[in-house]
Amino acid sequence: MELVVRKNDLLRELQLFQGIVERKNTIPILANVLLEAQGQEMRLLATDLEVGLRSRCAASVAKGGSLTLPAKKLYEIVKALPETDVRIEEDKNGVKVAADRFDSRIQTLPREDFPALPETTGAVVATLPRNAVKQMVAKTQFAITGEDTRYFLNGALFVLRPDSMSLVATDGHRLAFVTAKREGSATGRESEEVRVILPKKTLMELGRLLAEGEDDIRYERGENHLFFDVGGRVLISRMIDGQFPAYERVIPRTNDKRIEFERDRLTNAVRRVALLSNERSRAVKFSIDQGKVEVTSSSPEFGEAREQLAIEYPGGPLQICFNAQYVLDFLGVADSELVAMELKDEVSQAVMKPVGVGDYDYTYVVMPMRI
Repeated sequence: MELVVRKNDLLRELQLFQGIVERKNTIPILANVLLEAQGQEMRLLATDLEVGLRSRCAASVAKGGSLTLPAKKLYEIVKALPETDVRIEEDKNGVKVAADRFDSRIQTLPREDFPALPETTGAVVATLPRNAVKQMVAKTQFAITGEDTRYFLNGALFVLRPDSMSLVATDGHRLAFVTAKREGSATGRESEEVRVILPKKTLMELGRLLAEGEDDIRYERGENHLFFDVGGRVLISRMIDGQFPAYERVIPRTNDKRIEFERDRLTNAVRRVALLSNERSRAVKFSIDQGKVEVTSSSPEFGEAREQLAIEYPGGPLQICFNAQYVLDFLGVADSELVAMELKDEVSQAVMKPVGVGDYDYTYVVMPMRI
């Protein structure tokens, strides 16, 4: 194999692979990226056996072929090179990576050891609106647990319907649920409601791919895998096999007390007060009364803090405690000037929603703390 590729073209693709490959794994080949050169392009592929990514970039190929190189080390080398062409050439002693006056030789692993990944059939099953998916991922991925022994909670439930789509994530203490409209045709199985559980890593990588570009996403569902084509880059994800909790039952319908906050004011108040909260529980208390909310925290080792916010609330007094980080996570992605908190009592789960956003329906449920 022998080719020349622009540094910036190669660097942009290699950067997207850094979250896919694992530094620590028991299978050495999974730390490598597969390079395949043919015609006027170089194709790249990496996987951790749960999530994979295929991409390509333009190249001047003198001799076609395929080989594997350590993904992180190749990225570091290319990133450090000057703005010029990069030459990649294979010989019996390894793989030569050179540019300008720089020359290096990197050890390779056999191409035959690289795992085979499923291919799309080429039939576009559904088209997903890019901006809506981008919003949905950002508003739910933080609520996924990463360590739960209940493996089905280590992902988010993706529900696809002919005219809408939803993403749901929960860690047992809070739940993020967002629904957005979609248009366009769906074929085959996707013409009816379909539910699949996406691994947390899939959502993280999907979010990275959606950071640039404008094209909608082409989505296809295989037997055990999902394919997301984002601007020609294909994210391949294994589905989590399990029964996701009945999230509809978790969302309270009888919360009759509603308070609206200025999002920035509430964010700053919770962030300041939480500085003196207990480091383990991160608990902040909301003391609600007519016309005001007092946000307080205390801890034996640090002291106590309080901040008062003016609100419109005609009801009786109510005190409720939350994990400050859970509240801040929601406020950080709720892109509205006002947010609403709906409550029932001190021990029932609260609902938080952005106010005045019409592009999607976003519901955040958080369990109160008892301290």
